[in-house]
Amino acid sequence: MPSAINAAVAQQTGAGSGPSATISTTTEGAGGGTGGIYSAIISRNQPIIKVKEKTYEELYKKCLEENILYEDPDFPPNESSLFYSQKIPIKFEWKRPREICENPRFIIGGANRTDICQGELGDCWFLAAIACLTLNKKLLCRVIPHDQSFIQNYAGIFHFQFWRYGDWVDVVIDDCLPTYNNQLVFTKSSQRNEFWSALLEKAYAKLHGSYEALKGGNTTEAMEDFTGGVTEFYEIKDAPRDIYKIMKHAIDRGSLMASSIDDNLGFSYGSAPRSDIGELIARMVKNLENAQMTHSAVEYPGTDERPAWTIVPMQYETRMSCGLVKGHAYSVTAVEETTFKGQKIRLVRLRNPWGQVEWNGPWSDKSEEWNFINEEEKIRLQHKIVEDGEFWISFEDFMRHFTKLEICNLTPDTLEADKLQTWTVSVNEGRWVRGCSAGGCRNYPDTFWTNPQYRLKLLEEDDDPEDEEVVCSFLVALMQKNRRKERKLGANLYTIGFAIYEVPSLDCMHGTKHHLQKDFFLYNASKARSKTYINMREISERFRLPPSEYVIIPSTYEPHQEGEFILRVFSEKRSLSDTYPSTPFRVISTSLSLSSFFQPIIFVSDRANSNKELTADEDPSKDGEKTHVEKKKRPSAHEKSEEEKQFRNIFRQIAGDDMEINAEELRNVLNNVVKKHKDLKTEGFELESCRSMIALMDTDGSGKINFDEFRHLWDKIKSWQKIFRRYDMDHSGTINSYEMRNAVKDAGFRLNNQLYDIITMRYADKNMNIDFDSFICCFVRLDAMFRAFHAFDKDGDGIIKLNVLEVNWLVTVFL
Repeated sequence: MPSAINAAVAQQTGAGSGPSATISTTTEGAGGGTGGIYSAIISRNQPIIKVKEKTYEELYKKCLEENILYEDPDFPPNESSLFYSQKIPIKFEWKRPREICENPRFIIGGANRTDICQGELGDCWFLAAIACLTLNKKLLCRVIPHDQSFIQNYAGIFHFQFWRYGDWVDVVIDDCLPTYNNQLVFTKSSQRNEFWSALLEKAYAKLHGSYEALKGGNTTEAMEDFTGGVTEFYEIKDAPRDIYKIMKHAIDRGSLMASSIDDNLGFSYGSAPRSDIGELIARMVKNLENAQMTHSAVEYPGTDERPAWTIVPMQYETRMSCGLVKGHAYSVTAVEETTFKGQKIRLVRLRNPWGQVEWNGPWSDKSEEWNFINEEEKIRLQHKIVEDGEFWISFEDFMRHFTKLEICNLTPDTLEADKLQTWTVSVNEGRWVRGCSAGGCRNYPDTFWTNPQYRLKLLEEDDDPEDEEVVCSFLVALMQKNRRKERKLGANLYTIGFAIYEVPSLDCMHGTKHHLQKDFFLYNASKARSKTYINMREISERFRLPPSEYVIIPSTYEPHQEGEFILRVFSEKRSLSDTYPSTPFRVISTSLSLSSFFQPIIFVSDRANSNKELTADEDPSKDGEKTHVEKKKRPSAHEKSEEEKQFRNIFRQIAGDDMEINAEELRNVLNNVVKKHKDLKTEGFELESCRSMIALMDTDGSGKINFDEFRHLWDKIKSWQKIFRRYDMDHSGTINSYEMRNAVKDAGFRLNNQLYDIITMRYADKNMNIDFDSFICCFVRLDAMFRAFHAFDKDGDGIIKLNVLEVNWLVTVFL
């Protein structure tokens, strides 16, 4: 159940996340009209992500050529496409529209809001968004391609398009729909032979894995999936004074809008109307429950499963005496003014997605107020006396009864403004990885700093002659990805939020993009942050800050919560957005395109601060520079010579006359040496780790290393051992995986965020700790990887070109 955490309670909140990959795109344009962001949202030329195997056009052509009706293998007509958490006591029959009625049609007389009638699924939030969508014909044609038919070249295949985290996806389905007694079980049209709304619901269910996945939600979620817009959320009791003006601007600019009444269950709406099918199922459930009480040992031969006698949802509406429904989403379809008895009256038109059950107070369909309105005005306001779920209500009654208002803007233009503005859009994708970049909010200072960090440069102040402040307006929207689709795996929405800090002036002057460390957040307050941490799919907020460089940190409220997200920043004037470190080395293969398999994410190329090796007598300072350790007296040349002799004698005793050692001998040497360090709690090196060391240090392919290779390895292990001790503060023989970022930096390596994620997933245990053996093994691999890359990087430009044999060698060595 969604809940909000007030920023006042979590005052020190504000953590980000560690993105595995970052996509940054920038688009500029006017807010409305045919250009700019608006056209980018609805343009038919935007890229469409193809379905798993073939595009809609290819599948449609194949069906026509073979004279067959399409059957969707990814969303089959069975229970797996219906529910994932339960069984139902009746069997639904999947039928195509031609089997349900005569003369089926995709759309009759244009798709409009009265075509949508809710069925037995608690997805009123989704249907309310559809009703809003029908008010904007350009958007409607983007989501519902109209060149589809049950008449001409019918092949049982349809497709719909949705915005998903920065891309438009084309969802292909067949037209089999669940029925009971030849009636559609879920969404249906007011006309029995019209099917666009039922098929749209099926496509959306496929996008999320099942029909059950659509149970309960926020209207803004579907609105964004229809538009790619950005949402704003208002608590009506705390709404600004000019909320009517805001609503009027929203309607005029094509924004989608919905409202709801709190039922004290949170922000998720999923009630369903009473119906014959629902009542029948309820009676069957009751009879079955009574039978179970009488015969508790009911046998289900051949299976261990027991059906849960519920259908989605067995929660019906909480209807108020005024006709409104609590815990239910309504579409806002119009905001108008009219003259009543010589006075201006503000009205709001709403629609119940059930297609029935309306407000029965003043300005309802049959109320006496309409007797004082002339026919011409009634026509303008589209007043009808019909039970279709749509009704007018006075603005005052709307504010009195409704509790929440959701607006999805096609651009983030301030709805209070009287003119459209120009916005720059930046999109960044990322993820929170447990043990590495899922640091939680600022209430957790030990891990907060590990969250992903996104730089934002505000370069130009707003053009507002009436505003004396020198500020830049921008909007930040943080959206978590795929949580609804992963419900069947037990996933729920995380409680999310973000904080914004100003980057230290020293960093800005030198143009550095270091990951800000723990101490920075301990001693610096945020310049802005989300008002609350809340478990909704997206949280957005408007800000006005002076031109400068800032860092945005998106986070979950609790640490260690793993998931993906998308961060969008809309700025009124020119700005730059980036995550850091972000620029990877590029690997180009002449015979094999690696980019066709995965995005190259190896190392951050920084020739000015190239990765250097630490020797055993060097120690990194706080800012990463090397400083010599002065506590111990440096050995003289004679002492070095004596040490060399002793070291060589020990090596010869183990290696024999050939002066080479294998993995098992290396393990014995290292473990004997490590045992002498009583302050280092470790069980020693595993044989597999030593095999990796041999493979990475062996230059001649003999499976052994000689004295010089061993000495080089030993010097490195000693320097890395010092780093390990520094972070093993409790002398447990492990370091926390969140500290691995600093440990790697202290060793002289600079990696991008995705590599830190990979290191954590590869080397940390279930408690997010890394032991000494894994620590050294990781560093050996990193060292060898850097050496290999620099060996291939002949001209030092941070780009290497490999043939297939060289790629195979790299894969063999580093796996």
